Amino acid sequence: MTRHILIVDDDPHIRDLLSFALGKAGMTAEEAADGEAALVAIARRLPDLVVLDITMPRLDGLELCRRLRAGPPEQAALPILFLSSRDDEIDRIVGIEIGGDDYVVKPFSPREVVARVGAILKRGALPVPTPARIAHGRLSLDPEGWEARWDGAPVGLTATEFELLALLAAMPGRVFSRDRIIDRLHGPGFAITDRTIDSHVRNVRAKFPPGADLIETRAGIGYRIGGC
Repeated sequence: MTRHILIVDDDPHIRDLLSFALGKAGMTAEEAADGEAALVAIARRLPDLVVLDITMPRLDGLELCRRLRAGPPEQAALPILFLSSRDDEIDRIVGIEIGGDDYVVKPFSPREVVARVGAILKRGALPVPTPARIAHGRLSLDPEGWEARWDGAPVGLTATEFELLALLAAMPGRVFSRDRIIDRLHGPGFAITDRTIDSHVRNVRAKFPPGADLIETRAGIGYRIGGC
């Protein structure tokens, strides 16, 4: 099935460049010049992924991401790849904490964007063999349905957040370094910072009840699933 990508950027040159590159990679691309136009496009046809510029008039990328994550389940789970004109760690962390899946900093190579889009969309299987369901304490994960539950109540997670939690829960007791997590989620050599993984972990923790023994931090080593 052909993947449908929504490109949201106020620069028509960037939109044309990415549309061409994604088309050569076998994907279809739709364009929106600002956040408000993107909301209209998403309501009309739900894309498989949104490539989203941070700095735009009328409705910027961070606010659009917040609205999507607070919206209906199908919009809340939309994968988002941010574009930023600032190689600024604050933008990166804020974006991840509101639910972004990855970043590319301008100027960028169209090939890099296409590669990162492909990596985010690679949802055929979890990075480690898993049973049909993962049950760990009060946590329950359904890898086939991409559904997370806590004490039986559904918890809305993005695809990246779900994969991260499933990776840890599938191997209880094992501590994963940040580099190991990056390799499992994105493949060896994928360029992403350790702080991005830390932000994903904080974002996952924030979606569960306060005090939940969900993900343990092992100082200087990495993360493992808690007792839950």
